[in-house]
Amino acid sequence: MTDDPQPQKIPLVFFRTAAGAEPVREWLKGLPETERRAIGKDLLRAQWRWPVGMPLCRPLGSGLWEVRTGLQTKRTARVLLCLYEGYLVALHGFIKKSRTTPDDDLALARRRQRELEQ
Repeated sequence: MTDDPQPQKIPLVFFRTAAGAEPVREWLKGLPETERRAIGKDLLRAQWRWPVGMPLCRPLGSGLWEVRTGLQTKRTARVLLCLYEGYLVALHGFIKKSRTTPDDDLALARRRQRELEQ
C-alpha cells in the first residue's frame, strides 16, 4: 500500500460580473453541442490533473492559463482561467483565429482576474 494521495478534482467556476452575468457560460451556450462537449471535456481534464502542461494547458504568466481545445471544425477554442482560492475560474472564452492569443482577449481576462482579487 502506498501513501500516494488520491487525485483531487479542483472545482471550476465561471467568472461572474458585478451584475451577475457569467460571460464564459453564455459563450459556451452559444456554441454547437459537439464543441461545448469537447471544451467541457478538456476543462474537466484540467480540473483532475491540475497543474497540467502542454498540449492541454499553457501558462500565460501572472497566474493566467489557457486551456486549448482543438475542435472538429478545425477551429481552436481557448478558455483563459486562473486559480483563485482553491477554484479554477474560467475568465474568458473565445475561438482563436490566429497563432497568437489576441491582446484584447488577454487584456479582458487579466481585467477579470484583477476584479476577482479585489
